Amino acid sequence: MSQPSSPPAAPTGPRIPEAVHRRRWAVLGVLMLSLLIVVLDNSILNVAVRTIATPAPTGIGATQSQLEWAINSYTLVFAGLLFTSGLLGDRLGRKKVLLFGIVVFGIGSALAAFSGSPGELIAYRAVMGLGAAFVMPATLAVLMNVFERDEQPKAIGIWAGSVGLAIAIGPITGGILLEHFWWGSIFLVNVPVVLLALALMMWLVPDSRDPEPGRVDVPGVLLSVVGLVLLVYGIIRGGELADFTDPTVLAPALGGLAVLVLFVLHERRSDHPAIDMTYFKRPAFSAAVAAIALVFFALMGVTFFSAFYLQSVRGYSALQSGLLILPLAVAQMVFAPRARLVVERFGAKAVCTAGMLLVALGLAAFAFFDAATPIWVMEVVFFLQGAGMAHIMPPVTVAIMQALPREKAGSGSAINNTFRQVGGALGVAVLGSVLSSAYRGEIEGHLGGVPAALRDTAGESVEATLAVAEKLGPAGRDLVAPAYDAFLSAMHLTAVASAVIALVGAAVVAAFLPGRTPAGPAQTPPGGGPEGESPRTSVPGSGAEAGESARR
Repeated sequence: MSQPSSPPAAPTGPRIPEAVHRRRWAVLGVLMLSLLIVVLDNSILNVAVRTIATPAPTGIGATQSQLEWAINSYTLVFAGLLFTSGLLGDRLGRKKVLLFGIVVFGIGSALAAFSGSPGELIAYRAVMGLGAAFVMPATLAVLMNVFERDEQPKAIGIWAGSVGLAIAIGPITGGILLEHFWWGSIFLVNVPVVLLALALMMWLVPDSRDPEPGRVDVPGVLLSVVGLVLLVYGIIRGGELADFTDPTVLAPALGGLAVLVLFVLHERRSDHPAIDMTYFKRPAFSAAVAAIALVFFALMGVTFFSAFYLQSVRGYSALQSGLLILPLAVAQMVFAPRARLVVERFGAKAVCTAGMLLVALGLAAFAFFDAATPIWVMEVVFFLQGAGMAHIMPPVTVAIMQALPREKAGSGSAINNTFRQVGGALGVAVLGSVLSSAYRGEIEGHLGGVPAALRDTAGESVEATLAVAEKLGPAGRDLVAPAYDAFLSAMHLTAVASAVIALVGAAVVAAFLPGRTPAGPAQTPPGGGPEGESPRTSVPGSGAEAGESARR
C-alpha cells in the first residue's frame, strides 16, 4: 500500500529471492486453493446440516447438539493445534507442514464421507481439523515470505477474498451434491481438490523457516485444547438442558475457564510460549485480534441457524439456500481485495468500525425476519454482511501479521487464525445454546399431546419437532405451525444477541485501532524505515535481513 511518492520502496528488492518474487502471484493462487478447501468444507457443512439431521438412509439422524459438535470438533482441534502448527512451520519449514496438513485433511475428508453414525462423523471431522490446523496458518505465513511489505496488504486482501469465494462455492456445490448424491459426497469432493493442491504445492511453493526457532510448547497446547473443549461442552450441554445451572453444565464450563486461566499464566512464564503474550500489550494488536474473534463469534452462530431458517421454515432446498447466500460471498470477493485502498484513505479505525457496524446491522435484521420476508430483503442483508466482513478481515489481518517479524510469520498466522476459529466455535456453541434454550422454552407448551417417550426429543430443535410431527401423522399436524413460530421467536432473540456482540466489536476497534495518521506508516514499504511501527520496519533492507531472506 505504498504511496506513489515513496521511492524508498526500491531497497526491498533483494529481500525476496528473484526466482520466488517472479512467481509470487502463482504461489498466492496455490495458497488460495489450499485455503479454499478448508473454508469450503465448513460452508458446505452449514448447508448440509438439515440433511445430516434427517434419519437414515437420507442422513444419519444427528441431533442439534451432535451437529454443533460436528462443527466444533473440527474447530476446536483446529484452534487448539494452531499454536503448534505455526511453531512447527517456523521451525521445520512452512511448505512441509502445508503438505502434511493437506494430506491429513484429505484423509479425514474421505473417512468423514463414509461415516456410519454421528459419533464417527464427529471423530473424522476432528481429523479434518487436525489437517486444517497445519494448512491455514502455513498459507498466510508463506504469503508473508513471498511478498514484500508494500504488496502484503494487497495479497492479504486477495487471500481474505478467497474466503468469500469459498463461501460462494461451498453452499452451491453442497446443494448440487445433495440433490444428486448422498450426504457424504460433500466431504468426498475434497479429495480430488486435495490431490490437485498437492501437485501445485510441490511444484510452485517455496519453503521458508525461522533461522532461530524455539521449542514447541506442548503443555501450553494441551492446556488450550482441554480448556476450550471443557468450556464449549458445558455451553452446549446448557443448551441441551435449557438450564445453565445444572451441575453437568457448570462443572465442565468452570473447569474449562480454570484451565484457560492456567494456560495464560503458563504462557506468561514460559521461556518458549506457544503464544507470546507480550504482543497483546500493544492496543492495536489486541484490538485486531478481538475484532476477528468477535465478528466470527457473531457470524458463525447466525450462519448455523440461518440454514434451518432457509430450509426448515422457508422451505428452500439446500441448493437454493446456497444460492441465496451468494450475495454475501460476492460482496467479500469484490471488496476484500480493495479494502487496502479504503484504509489508505480513511484509516484502519474508521474502516473496521464501519465494517463492524454493517455486520451488526445485518445481524439485527434477522430479528425482523419471518416466514414471509421478501427474498430481496434477505439478499440485501447478506450483501451488507459480506461488505462489512470484507472491510474487517484484511485490515486486521495486516495489523496482526505486520506487527511481527517475517521469520515469526507462522506464529502470527496462528494467532490470527486461532482467535478467528475460537470465536467461531464459541459463537456456534453460545448462540446455538441460546437458540436451543429459547426454542425449547417456546415449544414446550405445545407438546402436551406428544407421547412422553418423544416429548424430550421433540423439544430439541425445529427439525426434531417436525420429524416427530411427521411420525405422528395426522395427530402431529398441529405441531407444525407452533414449531415455525417457536423457531422464529428463538431466532429473533439469537439475532439480537449476535448484533450486540458485533456492536461490542465495533466499540473495541473504534477505541484501540490506529486512525488514519498512524495507520499510514504501519503499511508503508520497508524503505519507509524509521516511521514504521512494527519490528519489521526497524532494519529495512539491511544486508543481514537480505541474507536471512535469501537463506529462507
